[in-house]
Amino acid sequence: MEQIIQRIQETFMGFPPIGIADILDILIMAFIFYKLLMIVRRTSSGQVMKGVLLVIVAFVVVSAFQLRMLSYLMGKVLEYGVLALVILFQPEIRRFLEQMGRSRIGSVFVREETPGELENAITQTVLAYTDLSRTKTGALMVFERKNQLDDSIKTGTALDCVVNAELLKNIFWNKAPLHDGAVIVRGGRIVGAGCMLPLSGNVNLSRELGMRHRAGIGASEHSDAVVAIVSEETGSISVAVGGMLKRHLAPETLDRLLRNELLPQNDESDKTKFNFLNIILKSKKGEKADVEEDKRQ
Repeated sequence: MEQIIQRIQETFMGFPPIGIADILDILIMAFIFYKLLMIVRRTSSGQVMKGVLLVIVAFVVVSAFQLRMLSYLMGKVLEYGVLALVILFQPEIRRFLEQMGRSRIGSVFVREETPGELENAITQTVLAYTDLSRTKTGALMVFERKNQLDDSIKTGTALDCVVNAELLKNIFWNKAPLHDGAVIVRGGRIVGAGCMLPLSGNVNLSRELGMRHRAGIGASEHSDAVVAIVSEETGSISVAVGGMLKRHLAPETLDRLLRNELLPQNDESDKTKFNFLNIILKSKKGEKADVEEDKRQ
């Protein structure tokens, strides 16, 4: 027992003392690796990283068993693999460098949250969907969350603007050039319009659902996005989350559902905003009723 304790002491005595600078170095590196992993998780590169880890594990195993031929081949794969990774992760690396160039040092790895813009986007979306549902104008909006939809954005027209009810009604007007596609919202701002979405592979979907609904369900199956849909045939409002479709929603229900899915839970503020939206919707209905009454007179 004394010999074991003595060996342990000799082992630890061989290490240099750990200072404050070493602890700070470890914490910074851990933070950087954590943020890089979060970036990979938000994109479709997670499977690629799993493949890279499997190759590294295989190389370690082959080296441990001293399989020379396989070790040589695996070494070449890893040698040229760095260049391949740069090519595969080119969009992520470019986005990271762009963010570094336009951000402060402290916000390079910190994702900026814009709850104010997101709340406004929800309110404006509900107001627009209320009118689009009444006029039976088809609409398809995707609210991006952790999984980024860059591949879908590339299929449409890239934009960078706040969400506005009048803008949405103009985009989804059936004679507008961007109406036949999806509007993608990231952090409360429109980043793409006229975008194509992957169709759902679920063969059990109702035959009443058209391509717009199948695309919305497909987007929610392939990512964690929240998709809001207006039917062109019936004017019904639907929301797709996690491959599940909730149909025939009232504007008030749409507002509550979007806030529950996209905003941090805050019961009191949600009730206040929900009541405020009800007042807006009721006032609009009252104005329409007054106009109709004047016409009758």
